[in-house]
Amino acid sequence: MPDPEKLSRIKQIAIPVHDVSTAKRFYANVLGLRHLFDAPPALSFFDCGGVQLMLAGPDAQGKDGNQQHPVLYYDVTDIKAAYERIVRAGAEGLHEPHVIARMNGREIWIAEMSDGQGNIVALMSDVAG
Repeated sequence: MPDPEKLSRIKQIAIPVHDVSTAKRFYANVLGLRHLFDAPPALSFFDCGGVQLMLAGPDAQGKDGNQQHPVLYYDVTDIKAAYERIVRAGAEGLHEPHVIARMNGREIWIAEMSDGQGNIVALMSDVAG
């Protein structure tokens, strides 16, 4: 049985962009990625071979938006246990596991840590709500 705390698959990549409409045209028309949905006012989602690509415009980037880097969201089964293990191992916890969306009887959970190099390492879990 797989370890529910192990990081082995990237579920989503968040890419900060200056203009969501312009970025959507590039990712759809130039790269040919399939558009999944928008989450107004500043998010747009694409499928990239089973990995979700999230374009995050300025309104979604927070106070440090102009300094943000892409964020990898690792898919985990037990987000609370994985977060605790990683923080105990030495990562700086930024946001404890919490629900960000409820859709179709499912809950989307995320948690964030720092890699100590100015990057965010995120965990993501999709569970029955």
